[in-house]
Amino acid sequence: MTRIDFHTNISDKVSYACRLARKAYGARGKLVLLAEDAAQAAALNDALWTLGDTDFLPHAMAGDALAAHSPIIVTDSLEQAFAHYDMLVNLTRGTPPALDRFQRVFEIISTDADDAAAGRQRYSAYKQQSFPLTHFVAT
Repeated sequence: MTRIDFHTNISDKVSYACRLARKAYGARGKLVLLAEDAAQAAALNDALWTLGDTDFLPHAMAGDALAAHSPIIVTDSLEQAFAHYDMLVNLTRGTPPALDRFQRVFEIISTDADDAAAGRQRYSAYKQQSFPLTHFVAT
């Protein structure tokens, strides 16, 4: 069953997602970064290229020819098929469709009141569906 980790109190969702991607890639994980919209997906793509002077995180935008071979895929839609379904990092305010395809889901919740309220709703919904949940509060 899909394990869902909530990370709350996040001041910058894009940079936090990039740090998660670096950690996952370092552990040989494969992940999909789900952005709220095309603008946030572009920001994620740019941030992954500039994460650090010595970091290289191989990634591709969904739909790109290299996405099938990339351990990190950036998208604003889960409608297409992906080369892997290991981990999903959800930066949206909605419940991803068919999230049970993924082994692990990271819900990234910002300090914004509306985002936090949407995150609480998702937490309750996942709990009712008996998903294993964990919660990490960023300090």
